[in-house]
Amino acid sequence: MIGFEILSRKRAISAEMVEKFRKLPVANISDCMSRMTAGGARLRPMHDGTLLAGPALTVSTRPGDNLMVHKALNLAQPGDVIVVDAGGDLTNAIIGEIMTSYAESRGIAGIIINGAIRDSGTIRRSAFPVYAAGVTHRGPYKDGPGVINGTIALDGMTIEPGDLILGDEDGLLCIPFDQAEAIYEQASAKHAAEEVTLANIAAGKLDTSWIDARLKALGCTVPTQG
Repeated sequence: MIGFEILSRKRAISAEMVEKFRKLPVANISDCMSRMTAGGARLRPMHDGTLLAGPALTVSTRPGDNLMVHKALNLAQPGDVIVVDAGGDLTNAIIGEIMTSYAESRGIAGIIINGAIRDSGTIRRSAFPVYAAGVTHRGPYKDGPGVINGTIALDGMTIEPGDLILGDEDGLLCIPFDQAEAIYEQASAKHAAEEVTLANIAAGKLDTSWIDARLKALGCTVPTQG
């Protein structure tokens, strides 16, 4: 049935690549992806801020319904990130303490809900990564429909099953499976360069001459200081 099906995931980012990306801030990676990709500013960490990283297991569901999310919890492999597009609707919570506790017990790396959660106090005190758009006490329905392991998009960020999902306190990012190695190399170099900049700031040796050079190149008159 179209719109109510469970598909097979064809590939997934390796555990080795996941660990490599854990060392890099999401902001550095985003810069190297031309700042064109993001999971949406509404999707915020609802947990204690622990880093999220792992291959995506995608779910699209009718707003307010979590039947296919329950199935995804049983299908997910240890280390997977369950990414749920529930339409961004905040009327009904898609998950709460029971489902996150079960996910953690199965070794799932985290859950993203483009929608609402509940039991937010418990989740906020937990290290199990949960991102969502909001909170409501109203519970979900369990009627479907929905699709597991289909292509989804969160605020224009396309996610294919098996892509690398990253999340920190700045937000969420999807690394396409086929681009992971190239993006890692660029982001790693970006991070190393920023570490040098921070060291220069601490030592009082930061070179800011680029600011005036940029202003002049753009036609802005820069007065001579003296």
